[in-house]
Amino acid sequence: MKKIIYYIAMSILCILPFSCSLDEEARSEMEKKNYMNNAKEAKDVLLGVYRTTIEDAAYGYHLSLLFNMGTDISQGEGSDITNYRIIANNAFPTTQVEIQQTWQVLYKGIYRANDFLERISRKIDNYNDTDKKLATLYIAEAKALRAMFYFELVRRYGHIPLITNTEMSYQAPTTYTQASPDKVYEFIEDDLLYASEVLPYAVDDQLRESTAYRFSKGAALGLLAKVYATWAGYPVQNTAKWENAAKTARILIESGKHSLLRDYDKLWDNTCSGVWDPSESLIEISFYSPTVSGSGDPVGRIGKWNGVKTTSIAGVRGSCAGNMKVVHTFVLDWRDSKNANDKRRDLSIANYKYDDDYILWVKNKDKDTEESAKLKDQDPTQGQKEKQNYTPAKWDLIKHQKTGGIINNDKSNANWYFLRYADVLLIYAEALNEWKHGPTTEAYAAINEVRRRGFGYPSNTGSCDLSNLNEESFREAIRKERAYELAFEGHRRMDLVRWGIYYETIQKTNTALANWWDSADTYRYLLYKYTEKNKHELLPIPQREKDLCIQFKQNPGWGK
Repeated sequence: MKKIIYYIAMSILCILPFSCSLDEEARSEMEKKNYMNNAKEAKDVLLGVYRTTIEDAAYGYHLSLLFNMGTDISQGEGSDITNYRIIANNAFPTTQVEIQQTWQVLYKGIYRANDFLERISRKIDNYNDTDKKLATLYIAEAKALRAMFYFELVRRYGHIPLITNTEMSYQAPTTYTQASPDKVYEFIEDDLLYASEVLPYAVDDQLRESTAYRFSKGAALGLLAKVYATWAGYPVQNTAKWENAAKTARILIESGKHSLLRDYDKLWDNTCSGVWDPSESLIEISFYSPTVSGSGDPVGRIGKWNGVKTTSIAGVRGSCAGNMKVVHTFVLDWRDSKNANDKRRDLSIANYKYDDDYILWVKNKDKDTEESAKLKDQDPTQGQKEKQNYTPAKWDLIKHQKTGGIINNDKSNANWYFLRYADVLLIYAEALNEWKHGPTTEAYAAINEVRRRGFGYPSNTGSCDLSNLNEESFREAIRKERAYELAFEGHRRMDLVRWGIYYETIQKTNTALANWWDSADTYRYLLYKYTEKNKHELLPIPQREKDLCIQFKQNPGWGK
């Protein structure tokens, strides 16, 4: 939520397998009983459910950046596994605190959604007609949020408990069992089908005073299509869901209610400056704070850990660590001649930093001009050490943050795209190819729509359009296109997992880097040393949960 006072209406933070003190429980219950007497009060509580998404263990840090760095296109900074690098390089144990924290915050969101749904169901009959209509939309929003939290849990942790009401949150830990992933996906499906039927498209909403950063019909349909595509892939591999993915995405696409922004760069001006544009932004996590006190502010690390490396200037700007690095073989692949005119590349990858000024990484201040530095940048054999320091450019706060910036070395109020319309177009193309066992006219239209925008809408569309591919070659084209279009946006690792090629891709990337680098074992791609097949596709069940919930079974490769 943006420019809104967040209100969590005395919600009980009883999260599996935690419990509150009896005094705290009784006090909270009495306070909540006297609230939600109209739609305005209900909205306040609903915004508390939304607020779960901005916590560090959610999209403020873990689910946006930390858990997604270890891929063939991005990695953590450094040459060891200290601090956050232990997670970025898959070297963490089942006791890793961040793994526990994210499990906890997702169940916190689920509890808040369950609590909201139960309480509004007891209050809604006393609302006036207008408030009843609003409350119905709020119910759909809460279900969509609950589905989103469960989606993150099931695709990252695998076998998880399914908590469908608040009473279940008070069970003794020894009684909890893990649901099959199919059952969790069915529950997610039901919630999102409900939301997509009840909610209007953002452009059609006449009831809510603001739809900014709120779930809409388009958001629910887009997320459902993504859920189906993930359900169809590894490890569940319910391939019948490819048809569902295609048909759901088609409803959204044929509605004409969403579209790609004409200018790819505008996406990043918007999200870094808090500009809400629902044409392409379907689900966007919004961070806002006029100040940063370090305690509970709705700010994240977007643009700080995954932005362009920047030194601080007192009173003007904070520093940006640039802890997410671009794997250089991805740069080389994107610079292949067939991609020469793809404008997204230089808008996505920063071969520069901000010291006192804008400086190319391969520039020698004493010897190089700007032009000679650019030539070195294009030469794969020049400046190899510097090229390992390239960072994502999408969250270049110096360039993109037009308004609302805060001076801080660690936190920012840049937003995070969870789901864009471009993602849905690519899911549609992929699902059609898998369902029909070959690309259809509609599949080509969807992927080429994304590519044409990426290439700046050339007059000669043949220079970027795909054609004459079979099922396998179209599948490979989709996989590359998702890397190019959605680079560093948190999708790559989960894509590689659902395609069943995560381990193989890491090993292949290591080989490519070794062939590119001119001296053995100094290219700092530690990920391949620690990544194991049939283990790191899923996070472990947090050890604390495993110890308390004695019926839980650990995920493969993580021990008993």
